Amino acid sequence: MNNAQTETARITALKRYDILDTPADGTFDRMTALAAKVFNMPIVIISLVDTDRIWFKSHYGVEVQQIDRVPGLCSSAVLSHELYIVEDARQDPRALANPLVVGELGLGFYAAAPLTTHDGHNLGTFCIIDQKPRYLTDAQKLMLQDMAAIVMDEIELRLAVRTAIGENAQRTAELRKFREAVAS
Repeated sequence: MNNAQTETARITALKRYDILDTPADGTFDRMTALAAKVFNMPIVIISLVDTDRIWFKSHYGVEVQQIDRVPGLCSSAVLSHELYIVEDARQDPRALANPLVVGELGLGFYAAAPLTTHDGHNLGTFCIIDQKPRYLTDAQKLMLQDMAAIVMDEIELRLAVRTAIGENAQRTAELRKFREAVAS
C-alpha cells in the first residue's frame, strides 16, 4: 500500500470506532490524570488524528479540544508504530517549525505512543508533554506504551459492545417478525 492508501485505510478505521466528537469520558480522563501523576507531566493528551485536525478525546493540563493537523507532532507520531519522542523540542529538527514549540506554549518535550487497533491502524496517540526538555527511562517508555494499549483496549471494548448491542437488536427484530409471521 502507498502512503495515500495507508492514510485512507487509517481514516476508515478511525471512523469505524465512532469516537470523534464524543463527550468527555471519565475513563479516558482518569487515564490522562493518572499519566500526569505517574510521569510528573503538566500535559497529557489522548489524541485522535483526523483528516484535517487532531481531536483530543481527553486532555489534562490544556483547555483546547483540538488543533490543526499540520503541523502537529501527533500527526507525525501517528505514522510510527513505535514511541515518538522529542526530548528537547527546541533542538529537534522535527519540532522546530511547530507553533506549539516556538509559540506561546513553548513546548520542550513530547513523547507519544500510538493508539493501534487490533488490525494495525494507528488512530491517534497517548502523549505526555512538558514545557522543558525531559528524558524517559526504559521503564517509563514501557509504561507509556502500556497506557496507550489500555486506552486502545477500552476503545476496542466499546466498539465490541456497540456491535453486540446492534446485533442483539437486529436478532430481536427478526425474532419478532418470525413470531408475527407464525402467529398469522
